[in-house]
Amino acid sequence: MTKLVTIAQISDLHIKAPGRLAYRRVDTAQALARCIHELNRFAPRIDLVVISGDLADTPSADEYIHLKTLLAELRLPFVAIPGNHDSRELMRAAFPDHAYETASGPLNRHVPLADLDLLLLDSSVAGHPHGELDAHTLGWLEAKLSASSERSALLFLHHPPFTAGIWHMDWQNLRNADELAAVVRCHPRVQLIGCGHVHRAALTRFAGVPCTICPAPNHAVDLDLAMLRPPAFKVEPPAFHLHTWFAGPEFGTIVTHQVPIGDFDGPHPFFNPDGTLID
Repeated sequence: MTKLVTIAQISDLHIKAPGRLAYRRVDTAQALARCIHELNRFAPRIDLVVISGDLADTPSADEYIHLKTLLAELRLPFVAIPGNHDSRELMRAAFPDHAYETASGPLNRHVPLADLDLLLLDSSVAGHPHGELDAHTLGWLEAKLSASSERSALLFLHHPPFTAGIWHMDWQNLRNADELAAVVRCHPRVQLIGCGHVHRAALTRFAGVPCTICPAPNHAVDLDLAMLRPPAFKVEPPAFHLHTWFAGPEFGTIVTHQVPIGDFDGPHPFFNPDGTLID
């Protein structure tokens, strides 16, 4: 049995056509390049990268071409699902080798990884910022989860199924979260639900399961819990999530680390060569 599986989650890349900046300020291509550098050099080698939506920005074919050029530097396998800024059709054309469950419609995907089942859910709604899991996707999820009672399962989707407290993001989260919860509660092998969309890290429990929002490699949505400001963003330290699964009794243990992107001072030892604490 595999003892350790590492899954990096990156989200909300918002790649624009070459030379274009997001909101005329953020170089999202450069941000993704820095993120890829961090992923490539991480030790131990990451088993899989999950991109949880908003790969492109407007979207356009030029953006996906630029995205593929940037992702060519990633020396790790990756899978992706769309967000509200993406196009299902353009994503299918950009990644023809990705084995989505159906030839049309939602870009759902099942990825077996060691003793884990990763279930990627397409929550995008064409032309709208909010998310929804259609009846086909919910039925597919139920069938996939019912196929085993022993393997751990991790779910990924773009839109969070919970209220994060940022008013202008909360009205565009997953609209039918109760239907997702009804499926999840029936399957104790679900160990994590990983989301994106909000551009900043958050953690809660949803349907009895840890549910996270992944930070972005570029800009963060303003943490305005008091509703004092119009929708806005900040350029905060970028990061990604590293979901680490340890094999063990029942469904093992999942631990999520937030990994900063960039070079920082250290690592520095705690102890002298003789084993005494440095003081």
